Amino acid sequence: MVTDRELIHRIALTLIPGIGDVLGKKLVTFCGSVEAVFREKEEHLMKIPGIGKTLAQSIRTNKIIERAEKEVRFVQKYKIEPIFYLDDNFPERLKQCEDHPLMLYYKGTTPLEHTRPIAFVGTRRATEYGRTYCKKIIDEIAPFDPLIVSGLAFGIDTIAHRSALEAGLPTIGVLGHGLDKIYPIQNKKLAEMMLHQGGLLTEFMSETNPDAVNFPKRNRIIAGLSDAVVVIEAGKKGGALITADIANSYNRDVFALPGRVNDLYSEGCHFLIKTNRAALVENGADLVFALDWQPKKETTPHQTQLFVDLNPEEEKIVAILREKGDADIDNLIANTQLSSGVVASALLNLEFKDVIKLLPGKVYRLINY
Repeated sequence: MVTDRELIHRIALTLIPGIGDVLGKKLVTFCGSVEAVFREKEEHLMKIPGIGKTLAQSIRTNKIIERAEKEVRFVQKYKIEPIFYLDDNFPERLKQCEDHPLMLYYKGTTPLEHTRPIAFVGTRRATEYGRTYCKKIIDEIAPFDPLIVSGLAFGIDTIAHRSALEAGLPTIGVLGHGLDKIYPIQNKKLAEMMLHQGGLLTEFMSETNPDAVNFPKRNRIIAGLSDAVVVIEAGKKGGALITADIANSYNRDVFALPGRVNDLYSEGCHFLIKTNRAALVENGADLVFALDWQPKKETTPHQTQLFVDLNPEEEKIVAILREKGDADIDNLIANTQLSSGVVASALLNLEFKDVIKLLPGKVYRLINY
């Protein structure tokens, strides 16, 4: 359990002028703890690479502690969850990104750690085409129970959050301001709904306005939280392309919806596809295939599969897959010592019986048996 004193120092660390996320982590490592940062002697702080006399002096100012104390009162009053980068519940995917925030502020019901988080981003001036396909794709991937992440902005972000709620999916909005306000104000009701079926997340303290400089920082959290980023519509410049670039730098999958060659808000998507920064996506099935999502297991149908009748050749194949895991047809032929024709016929029968599944690369996987 984090004490108020610990929380004050954690927040204060994010307030030191000139100390960013990377340097802040170095400070904690050098000093041994967050609280020790504020006790360390000035001459010792100056030995840390990147910390000069000015920064060392600014660490010890009382104004930082006073502002942090005010923020602690705010998060406690509104039941906001402050999550420090050293906490166990700090999102693991985000922690893998070198420039991840020192502190997150979260209000919601859905855990930030999810098996299938996927971000949808795009222009604030979404066309009917973009709105339709954004909803269509989310509806199509809904059976796989993903977490939909976006930025609560006008346009594609709004459509993504609303579509998720309508499909019964959790959805998290990453904000470019503090949790004391909602921007745009027109999305206030949507944000309230998301608190009961997802949540709102930010690295910014209360009283932080939605200034333009905040949104690229917000975008790195969207990319870092997700396994993949889907760009629905985007112009040549804008936040969606920034998010896609950040996702690429994090080794996340990026997908883009194509449009007509002369559509203004498909130019960014076409650029991403042409330059191999994104894979083309036309529907939800494309995402499911590319991300190799498997359907959620259902206990009742699976129990009936335990009693499927198999012939000797099929039993041999099942035994090999159970022992060795996924295998292609050549491996199965070699291990079963059956002819290629017999193995091919048996594989087809096993697929019909829902005992195996064909994966990309013509590899077979044992399921439901």
